Amino acid sequence: MADKTIKIRQIGSPIRRPKGQRAILTGLGLGKMHREVELVDTPEVRGMIRKLPHMVEIVEG
Repeated sequence: MADKTIKIRQIGSPIRRPKGQRAILTGLGLGKMHREVELVDTPEVRGMIRKLPHMVEIVEG
């Protein structure tokens, strides 16, 4: 059984953001604007996304 994945795009800049928010972006594999990553859809990843709703978006499809 394959794990479900989720595609995330960074839409906000990490400049002038708290160190914790920058660390979450790095943990998601992001760091530069408009980058996209595909991660396994786990509660941990969903929680990280919920911490940064102003900086990341979920890409459909």
